[in-house]
Amino acid sequence: MVSFVRIWLVVSVGCVLHARTLVVGSGAQFADVREAIRQAAANDTIQVRGGTYQGNLILDKPIALEGIDWPVLRGPGKGSVVTVMAAGCSIRKFRIEHSGGMLVEEDSGILLKSDGNRVENNRLSDVLFGIYFFQSSHNTIAGNLLFGRKELGFGERGAGIHIWNSAGNTIVRNTITDMRDGMYLQNADRSVIRGNRVFGVRYGLHYMYSNDNIFEDNIFENNVAGAAIMYSRNIQFRRNAFVHNRGFSSFGVLFQDSQNCVSEQNLFVDNVVGIFMESLRDSRFERNLIASNDTAIEAFSSAERNDFAGNNFVANLSPIRIIGKTSNIRWDRDGTGNYWSDYKGYDLDGNGIGDVPFRIQNLFEHLEGNRPRLRIYFFSPAAQALAAAEQSFPVIEGSHEFDRYPLMKPVGVQMEIPEGLKVQHGSAAWAGVPASMFLIAAWIMWRGRKR
Repeated sequence: MVSFVRIWLVVSVGCVLHARTLVVGSGAQFADVREAIRQAAANDTIQVRGGTYQGNLILDKPIALEGIDWPVLRGPGKGSVVTVMAAGCSIRKFRIEHSGGMLVEEDSGILLKSDGNRVENNRLSDVLFGIYFFQSSHNTIAGNLLFGRKELGFGERGAGIHIWNSAGNTIVRNTITDMRDGMYLQNADRSVIRGNRVFGVRYGLHYMYSNDNIFEDNIFENNVAGAAIMYSRNIQFRRNAFVHNRGFSSFGVLFQDSQNCVSEQNLFVDNVVGIFMESLRDSRFERNLIASNDTAIEAFSSAERNDFAGNNFVANLSPIRIIGKTSNIRWDRDGTGNYWSDYKGYDLDGNGIGDVPFRIQNLFEHLEGNRPRLRIYFFSPAAQALAAAEQSFPVIEGSHEFDRYPLMKPVGVQMEIPEGLKVQHGSAAWAGVPASMFLIAAWIMWRGRKR
């Protein structure tokens, strides 16, 4: 046994010591990247100098491709520009462009069909899919810029990062736009998605049948929906910004038939609907800021046993819309509810919790649910007069949702506003916001101006 270990160590060290660096470019030992790949041995590095080189490339051995002065790998407009067949490859600092256009063939900038690869600091453009994981696990994708084909409709595009039947991948600090979905995961468990920015797509992040995933510190703005979590369980997400996702049927986050999800310290700001829940079960929302949305929460009665506690609901046009007769959302935990900017109650004992339960409804939104055309009168004097009259003399049966322990002051959200965040605010939307919440609003807008 000892002899076997010694032989293995000698062979391993020998392989490392004999790894070479092959150079491609004008005046170098190779003029063609494919020829350098053909002559490379396992663990070699191929350095490619600035210039334009022909795809499509196939990495069939564990090698490192490193760009110098941003060389271009240009595909012929058919197939994938780079296909990685061997495990343990790396691709860094290239411009990768002009893939094929066949969705059923997974035509991509980079197509991964092996495990343990690293794709870092590349710029992909004019590609159908950006980076496609085809049964490819334990990869790291970091610091890439991905630009899709804006001229195509959403249904004709691929995802920026498409992960299928893969596990344990790490996606960090990428920027994605003009794709169908920013990041799409199907049958993809135990992945970590952190610090990415996604805009101008359908769904910024889309889980399908993917469990035990984490996504944190991402920005999802100006999409149809910030994130869609479907048929998945044990999704944890923290410190993300879901901002200005607007259009027909737009959401900050959409849940469909999922369970055991956790949302903490996220921003849901300036969306049509902040949080949409259909058949979401046994999930928890805590210390989130849900502000300046048309509707804060839209929930089907099929959403069961979900808890909201310690959240800030600020200046939403409607706090809630229930589709169905009732819901069993719990609006407190251990005697602590949520902060509501339009709560008019009092706190005589000074314990920070309102002495009067807060009915979670907007009267005009209740009427509008049956007569959608009334929405154009939402801010009219008549609507405001009706709301004031109803508070003094309740005659219309409204919501059955109550926060029995409403907080008198906003809850601190311990998060760093992500770089590049830009939020649009109308003065009417933030009318009546407490002074402490203006700090959050100003902080968001200040960081937006730095973009």
